[in-house]
Formats: sequence, C-alpha cells, structure tokens
Amino acid sequence: MNTGKVLFAQLMEFVPWDTFRRSVARYGGDHRVRSLSCAEQYRAMAFAQLTYRESLRDIETCLSMQPGKLYGMGFRTPVRRATLADANESRDWRIYADLAYRLIGQAKDLYAGEALGIDLDSTVYALDSTTIDLCLAMFPWARFRAAKGAVKMHTLLDLRGNIPSFVHISDGKMHDGHALDLLAVEPGAIYVMDRGYVDFARLFALHQAGAFFVTRAKSNLDARWVKSSPVDRSTGLVCDQTVALKGYQTSQNYPDRVRRIRFRGPLTAKTLIFLTNNFELPAEIVCALYKSRWRVELFFKWIKQHLRIRRFLGTSENAVKTQIWIAVSVYVLIAIIKKRLNLSGSLYTLLQILSVNLFEKLPIESALTLKNQASEIADAGSQLNLFNF
Repeated sequence: MNTGKVLFAQLMEFVPWDTFRRSVARYGGDHRVRSLSCAEQYRAMAFAQLTYRESLRDIETCLSMQPGKLYGMGFRTPVRRATLADANESRDWRIYADLAYRLIGQAKDLYAGEALGIDLDSTVYALDSTTIDLCLAMFPWARFRAAKGAVKMHTLLDLRGNIPSFVHISDGKMHDGHALDLLAVEPGAIYVMDRGYVDFARLFALHQAGAFFVTRAKSNLDARWVKSSPVDRSTGLVCDQTVALKGYQTSQNYPDRVRRIRFRGPLTAKTLIFLTNNFELPAEIVCALYKSRWRVELFFKWIKQHLRIRRFLGTSENAVKTQIWIAVSVYVLIAIIKKRLNLSGSLYTLLQILSVNLFEKLPIESALTLKNQASEIADAGSQLNLFNF
C-alpha cells in the first residue's frame, strides 16, 4: 500500500471497486454523467459518515478546504452540494446495496472463527428491526402514522463478529414477521428472534428448511403438554417441556412438536417462556441464545449514534436508502480493516481516529494503532462503546 496517500485514500483501497463498477454498469449509474461519478458519490458520502458531516453544505465546505488532496482521494472535480444532492436523488440505491453485500461477504469470512461466547459450532443469527423516524412533511412517501413518517431497517446480525448478514429497508408499516419471507435460510443455523416474529407458518418453514429458531412465546399461546425433561432449578430454569399447539389455525400452521422452556430471572424474578425447535441443546444454552439477541439491539443503537442515519441528505426514497446502505457499508468496511490489520481497538475508537486524520498522509496501520491515543478516545466521556471486536 502506498503510504504517501492520505488516510482516506488508503481506506478506500479496501473497497472492492471491481464489484462496484459491475453494479454501476448493471444499473446504469454513470449513464450520461458528466461530473461526480457513482464512485465519487460513494466517496463523498463515505467521507460524510466517517467525519460526521450533517449537511450537503458541510460536505462541500470540508472537501473544498483541501483542494490539493482531492485528486488523491479519488475526486476528479470539486464536490458541489447541488450535484451531490442530484446524485443521491437519481442514482439507483441498489448500486450501494450490492457493494454493502459484497463487503458483508468478506466480513463474514474474516469473522467466521470469532468466539460466539456460547459453546456452539453453529452459526447464530439475531433478527430484529429498528424504526428510523422521518418528518412526514419532508418525506411524504414514508407515511407511517397519521402525522408521522418512518422507514424500518430489518437486520439479520451474525453474532460471530456482529456483522449484518441481511438488511432490508421497508416502509414503517411492514410487520416484522414478513422479513422471514425474505431470508435465504441457512440449514443448521440458529435464528434468534423476539415475540414479534412468532408466526407459526413462517417458523414451520424455517423448521422444514433445516434451520433452528429460538423465540419467546406470546402470552396467549395455546399448547398441550406432551412430556417434560428434568432441569436444574438452581440455574433459574423452571421447566423444559415438549408441547403440541392446540389452536385450530396454529396447529395446522405448525403440526410438529415444539420445545417450551420456562425461565425465571434470578434478579427480577420475571418469568420468560422460550420456544424452539431444537431438542438437542441444553436448556441453559437456549436461554443464553435468547439473551444474546440483545446484541442486535446494541447494533442499532451503535449505528444510530455513530453513523449518519438520522439526518438525511435528500428527501426521496432513493436518497434515504442510498444513505442507509452507504452507512452499512462503511460500518462493515471498518470491521474488515480492523480484522485485516489485526487491530485491537473498538470500532468506535477506530472511527474517532479516522474522523480527525482522514486528510493526513499517515500509513493506515500506524494511524490506527496509536495505542495511547486510542485508549484516551475509548475512555473519554460516556459515549456508547459497545463493540470490542
């Protein structure tokens, strides 16, 4: 790697540009484009994510202050806010979704050997969604409620490395359970979900595909006891049962047996009831798997705090999806760089270092391994610092 380049240019060398160019050609992204190609648009929006720019004017001003370094950063002409706004409105968001999925594939391979924190060889995914609020007056296409706009970001998080394996951006009205219809189910994998995904027809489809699910039962579950297995009540377990669904519709949607585990929290004394189609795992592991689902909630909190997906640089559906997909790609890109360079800092620390050094001509390895600086940043304030991988 040429260490005479600014840090931003070195960072962009980790982007799979061949894949990106194929996607641009597939969707005609650069058709009749005279200035600000799709690659330059991506660089400008990635720069905004890395340096916490809040507006198009902000991006234009910051980049214009370094005219001698723009060419080395991949910009052939100065970035104008009107041109960038037009690009966000008109360039197909699927270009950036394809790039994000290519990066996700690389990250999954890199983090495949990461410790899960639970003694399991299976791949474990956590499925959930987060709602991103929008102003209905500015985003009329995103009607969620009578006076509120929103989009939903449905995410399947691979818990080995906390890498998003699947992302779908929908309108705010889409029910969480419908995301199960969009998954490419991996046989043998374990899918951990909350009660919003308890749709027995869809869960049975997971079961028939050879995958396992772990979820919480709804309060109105109607089931018939079949048999029980012994449990160690000192661990908080109350019972471990095999049940058959009794409801007319649910028994037809899921005609097989289901495992029901009742657990009482030692601190809160709250009772939780888990459902799974895996009859081999110890009951304690099933409870631990559901507890690990919280990591997808932390992922949503992390990206909302540290990436720019609350204030959008465009009002069309295409602009919103473009910005979200670029934010996801930047998150995964930093995770890839962290693994490839064998860095010990958290993603938050790396983002902070990058945000103040992107114009510096520092070797990327040395810039991101300044341990004293990293420690000071990681310990500063009360910032959400949830990912240590």
